[in-house]
Amino acid sequence: MYKNILVNALVNLGDVVLATSALDLIKKNFPDTKITMLVKSVVKDAVIDNPAVDDVIAFEYTARKNSLGKTYEIIKEIRRRKFDLAISFDRKLRPALITLAAGIPRRVCPTKIFENKKSRVPMLYTDVIEIDYDLSSRLQAETFQEIVRRFFKIEGHGLPQFPTKFSSNVDKLLKQIPQDKIKIALCVKGTFPLKTYPKEYFAEVVKALREKYNAAFFIIGAPNDKIYADEVIAEIGGDVFNFCGETSLPDLAEIFRRADLFITVDTGAMHIAATTGIKTVAFFSCIPVARYSPINENAVALSSHEPCCPCTVREKECPSYPKPNCLYNVKPAEVIAAAVKFLG
Repeated sequence: MYKNILVNALVNLGDVVLATSALDLIKKNFPDTKITMLVKSVVKDAVIDNPAVDDVIAFEYTARKNSLGKTYEIIKEIRRRKFDLAISFDRKLRPALITLAAGIPRRVCPTKIFENKKSRVPMLYTDVIEIDYDLSSRLQAETFQEIVRRFFKIEGHGLPQFPTKFSSNVDKLLKQIPQDKIKIALCVKGTFPLKTYPKEYFAEVVKALREKYNAAFFIIGAPNDKIYADEVIAEIGGDVFNFCGETSLPDLAEIFRRADLFITVDTGAMHIAATTGIKTVAFFSCIPVARYSPINENAVALSSHEPCCPCTVREKECPSYPKPNCLYNVKPAEVIAAAVKFLG
């Protein structure tokens, strides 16, 4: 049995969180196996002290900008650690070459993982796992796990995992909110425009819930989301805390554990929240709900299920631009109704 596994996951935050479900499955079947994740530096805090991950190698990964020197340093580091198995959860060329050059004897790659088109990258691996279904029809976490199930010939399911850490910073942030109020977290900006719910819709949701409940609202997000969050707050009419850029990734998980409800676009924070079990209302646009729904029994995923979705077009290429149907047809009334159902 393999004792020292390297997992390549040079992908975005949400997919890194979902990939830990496959590592959870490995740990359930082979508890003595050491698992190291190769991830982008920007998401390393999602896997440091993660219960499914024993060690982390952070790589300042930018597909076209990494110097040969940096790549060589990573190769030396991986070679030094003497891994006996590598599993690709990104199907990217650079990590494929890195694990080959590092001399890892067994290397596993799926035929597809994020897109249905073929690639020559699997030719650089010793074992290729056939993924023979439409990716949009199954949870992405299950695709990660299917790679593991088929290679190790095991059964069962794992769950996405996330570090649990006490945070004095979260104490400081939440002390700004009156303790007698229901705490409702918001994530208002996606990683690209066709994931970002209209500002006026967010305003309608917050105003309706504010009338019905003694609630306080705060927005979470990355530092570069702060200006946009201020614009949403202005649309709402103020009296919403802006915590964008003030939390680490483990801080986010701790905030979700202490909040009462999370209303969010489809983003990495949604998958972090899912690991905490917080009541969640999530809305999807051009991304298939069946693939990226939060894995949380306390979550509702809303979508208008447009016939043109999923799509990969840019915002201004959308046939219904400037008001894309996939965004504007998930009405505030649906979000409000789902929130009321959770809050009672």
